[in-house]
Amino acid sequence: MLRLTWVQPEDLLGHELHQAAQDGRDAEPIAARWRAAGGAPAPLRAGASPTPAAPHLRVLAGDLLDELADLPGGPGDHEPTELASVMDLCPDWPARRPDPPADGDRTSSAAPAAPPARTLPATAPAVAVPRLEAAWLGRAVGCLLGKPVEKIPLRGIRALARATGNWPLHTWFTARGLTPELTTAYPWNRRSAATSLAENIDGMPEDDDLNYPLLNLLLLQRHGRGFTTADVARLWLDELPAGRTFTAERVAYRNLLAGVEPPRTAHHHNPFREWIGALIRADVHGWTNPGDPAAAAAQAHRDATLTHTANGVYAAMFTAATIAEAATGRSDVHACLRTGLTVVPPASRLAKAVHHAVRLAHSTVEFEKVVDVLHTTYGDHHWVHSLPNTALIAAALTHADGDFTGSICRAVSGGWDTDSNGATAGSVAGLLAGTPAALPERWTTPLKNRLATSLADFNGIGFDTLAQLTHRETRHP
Repeated sequence: MLRLTWVQPEDLLGHELHQAAQDGRDAEPIAARWRAAGGAPAPLRAGASPTPAAPHLRVLAGDLLDELADLPGGPGDHEPTELASVMDLCPDWPARRPDPPADGDRTSSAAPAAPPARTLPATAPAVAVPRLEAAWLGRAVGCLLGKPVEKIPLRGIRALARATGNWPLHTWFTARGLTPELTTAYPWNRRSAATSLAENIDGMPEDDDLNYPLLNLLLLQRHGRGFTTADVARLWLDELPAGRTFTAERVAYRNLLAGVEPPRTAHHHNPFREWIGALIRADVHGWTNPGDPAAAAAQAHRDATLTHTANGVYAAMFTAATIAEAATGRSDVHACLRTGLTVVPPASRLAKAVHHAVRLAHSTVEFEKVVDVLHTTYGDHHWVHSLPNTALIAAALTHADGDFTGSICRAVSGGWDTDSNGATAGSVAGLLAGTPAALPERWTTPLKNRLATSLADFNGIGFDTLAQLTHRETRHP
């Protein structure tokens, strides 16, 4: 029978109970009613429970989700979602003023008016086409490196790599030389193994971590930098197959089809609203705003609020601002990460996670120990949550000092959302490298300058062509 993931009420409820606990809301009475009725906890790693719930449990789960939405409490004013409120909480918000929404579309889904920028902007430097090509390639390489071990626990990633002489991680994963016992204990990601192990890579396979940058390139081509959240929603409905969405994106997509409008799409029965989905959509906003982290963050905010709130949105803004600074070619990775933090409320959990990770990476020689501490600190978070994953990305980039191979290998070897973390680390490190020729050939040659995607107009496109298309949408002085 059809196993529909990430949207069934009985699967969402356990995640929403966990989100409530992280928000500081007292959901125990609701949790007790669910357990007493025979309800199961949230699936640990998959998008659906192994067996469907009984009809009465599905109905009860829907009712309890509504009750949880009305539950008082939460993180309070230090973790707002509205852009103006976020800016008010950021004392070092970058100087340049974010663009306004497009004229003629001033619905509730448009970004609220932002307060004036604090100082006059400096002229933004241009970004060269080769630097953008390195960023696209870096994103693809990092994603592909992490694909076969997505969903595998940290101990399994380490065991698989060690068994093939690939630890510390320094090259593609391979099945060659593995014992049957090890592959049975830690099976490769089912969807990805056939296209992402060293022995069978033949171009860049389809992945949501590349689909979303393509969508956002298309977004800028059609609507320009003044796009609204409603424009993002319409583009998804027109171009993005629903089956290639996951977690918060699939819930928001479902909400759109049910007539729920943004920004309510981000929180109606959406327990994944602080997970990593918005972060993986942020690169294009940074690539196209070199030297203007405020504009990059504002664009990422309008994109993210279709699906996410609070820390889920901050992760996207942080990534976009970091990348906007990296795109200039004038800053090292540490300055880029500091720039990213200027658009995140300092008292937020996301800011605290990134600060903790960066300090840890600076003070710890062995990255394996950095990862162990992060996994202990965020062990109660889902493997797709924005806090542990953003922290790991920041730690990997810091510890590798921006080196390309070091960055992607550290990000992937740290576990959690391996392909997404590798992709973001690769994007930043690729920008810092500045040109495709600066990336080791063992990473770029297997991609064959070819990208497969669910978006028909882009399927089979080359990374050199993508760089040129991105350059056309890039702000120049």
